[in-house]
Amino acid sequence: MLPGDSLDLRKARGAFFTPESIARFITSWAIRGVTDDVLEPSCGEAVFLHAAGAGEHAGHLVGVELHRDSATESERSLRDSGINATIRAGDFFLHEEFGTYDAVVGNPPYVRYQGWTGEARAKSRAAALRAGVNLTKLASSWAAFTIHSALHLKQGGRLGLVLPAELLAVNYAAPVRRFLLEHFADVTLVLFEERVFPGVDVEAILLLTDGYDPTGRTGTDHMNVHQVRDAAGLTELAEARRWTPPSGGGRWSAGLMSRNGFDAYATVFPGSRFTTLDQWGDTTLGMVTGNNRFFALSPSKVAALGLAETDLLRLSPPGSRHLRGLSLTSAALDRLGADGYSTHLFRPDGQPSKAALSYILSGEALDVHEAYKCRVRSPWWRVPYLRPADLFLTYMNADTPRISSNRARVHHLNSVHGVYLQDGLKGIGASLLPIASLNSVTLLGAETVGRAYGGGMLKIEPREADVLPVPSPVLVEKYRAELMRAKPSVTSMLRAGRLLDAVAVIDEVLLTKGVRMSKKSLIAIRAEHAELTARRVARGKGK
Repeated sequence: MLPGDSLDLRKARGAFFTPESIARFITSWAIRGVTDDVLEPSCGEAVFLHAAGAGEHAGHLVGVELHRDSATESERSLRDSGINATIRAGDFFLHEEFGTYDAVVGNPPYVRYQGWTGEARAKSRAAALRAGVNLTKLASSWAAFTIHSALHLKQGGRLGLVLPAELLAVNYAAPVRRFLLEHFADVTLVLFEERVFPGVDVEAILLLTDGYDPTGRTGTDHMNVHQVRDAAGLTELAEARRWTPPSGGGRWSAGLMSRNGFDAYATVFPGSRFTTLDQWGDTTLGMVTGNNRFFALSPSKVAALGLAETDLLRLSPPGSRHLRGLSLTSAALDRLGADGYSTHLFRPDGQPSKAALSYILSGEALDVHEAYKCRVRSPWWRVPYLRPADLFLTYMNADTPRISSNRARVHHLNSVHGVYLQDGLKGIGASLLPIASLNSVTLLGAETVGRAYGGGMLKIEPREADVLPVPSPVLVEKYRAELMRAKPSVTSMLRAGRLLDAVAVIDEVLLTKGVRMSKKSLIAIRAEHAELTARRVARGKGK
């Protein structure tokens, strides 16, 4: 480490030393001839340029480094090694040798959005916009570096980068994923089972893209995925697995699966027996109050205020802890209300009662009406109406998203999602989709469409729920009788917190009997679900 530099300073600018074995692997893949011109952005110690210039290389080798002392040291070490390279001290986002290089290789800085602010963020977003990629304010530094690096390639050029596994799953990376598939003829990912950066909580992957087309007319719809245990495994890569990711920048999380898990998963999804949730109906956000403490009321609070029935709607209480079973019934709602849960929504439809007018005035005295969602509607106290959904889908999950039937026909807030079933599927969907969704294929699919949130929670948005793998209506109808017979035992298991035991019961009906899945494939899918869940929890805790 250079004098005056420190681990904290390096972390602040997103600088993490790349193992030489990884740098050698990427450069040997990217450099196809001794005359190739090669660029290493944010080069740090120039480990990639050292690997590129180790032989008789005659092409231009160029590095760009923001940290001036590191740039000086890199220049010296390259010179001492007899490598003819040029190091330019400065901001890579101001480096504009577009269309110049045969290969761009490196390890872009990783600075999360909280630290990627001010002028640095503005320059990075402007650089990405040159390629038509609009990054959100939540994007970390590597996203813009990836796009800006690609712009420096010649037609047909190659991009080889060490990136965080965030590329595969986070929402802000969607335009990056879309750009890569649109602008490269070949996209390859190398995934590691173990962390390759000692002491760093960032899970790394390798991105190898070939055949750059600045016009975006000759991209690809699929990718190749290699999986190795650690950096040592790069010397003997097994045959790649070909995978077609979701279109439009959809998540690449399924790429994290092992070959065995993916092959077993692919035998049933997508297909006629397992489809996506949007084939059953529409998933939407719940009602947004602007202040749940004011609008969501317990029965005792309603009685104390003297509110009339016309002032209220029956409500599934905020949160989703009460939606871990197969249904929400009127009896269950009454029990929740008796226990102090908020089972009413304050929403006068017409003229508020006298008691409601008093409550409205009390809200204004507490500045409830100044909350944004309240301020932008008129009158501020009338929450936009949403009819009761057929099903509820949990939004934040420690284990897996749960679907439950809204047998109480109550309204819901945005702490859960509502599923509105197609007319022809309302009967079977409301009765059996909650129990049919408790299978290992759906559990594994949830890990690929959702994303890790704080504390390792699995968060699923409506558009992600649309592509959640679930049994098809045809499969559910075929095994209607068996699923109905399983309901009492599954209900008891869920009440006791035995989710995986309940899943095993439904697996026997829908996977073993229904789709004739082999024992080996079922074991592989369950193991894959356990592995992805563990990864998600680890990533969430790392945040």
